[in-house]
Amino acid sequence: MHYFRIFGVLYKKEVRMFVKRMILAVAAMLLVAAGVSAQDDGGRKLTKKERKALQERMDSLANAEAQKAIDDTAFVIEADEVTFKRGYTAHVDAGTNFVGFCGDKAVVQVAFNVPWPGFNGLGGITLDGYISRYEKTTDKRGNVYIRASVNGSGLSAQLLVTLWNGGREASVSIQPNFRSARLTLTGVVVPAEESRVFKGRAI
Repeated sequence: MHYFRIFGVLYKKEVRMFVKRMILAVAAMLLVAAGVSAQDDGGRKLTKKERKALQERMDSLANAEAQKAIDDTAFVIEADEVTFKRGYTAHVDAGTNFVGFCGDKAVVQVAFNVPWPGFNGLGGITLDGYISRYEKTTDKRGNVYIRASVNGSGLSAQLLVTLWNGGREASVSIQPNFRSARLTLTGVVVPAEESRVFKGRAI
């Protein structure tokens, strides 16, 4: 399911986005090809320092795309890991565990592989609501922080999103309004129009 459709927004730019993805894919392949095949006349391969510089360039491009999506308030953090209050960590499905923003709306969803279907039918909880606060700051190291409040019909939560400098890796700390069930999702930032997550039944 396309993430924009989850928010009820009709997506009419599929051709343009396909072209964009193709351009990014080709650029990435060219960078990788350069790292694999770049040799001098003597057949020298890239040094460790040169490979590191190439990887840093690719990470920088990914970080720039993630920051652009954040500035547009149109991004999804697709999480493959969850950390619970007492430090216990578990791997989860990035297609059903996510936090997404689109304009003044947001979706927060956790879904665990358990026999109980949960409130959302996926073994967890889904909060589908409106953003009442969205504050972005950047520290001296280039890490981006977003504090947001999301209010749904029967549930609300406070969020702290961190996008680490040098890539698209991110985490989001979730504090719901019931109990002290604080948890943290860790994954990557994806532009909303490129995300392929699945939303369950919201409370």
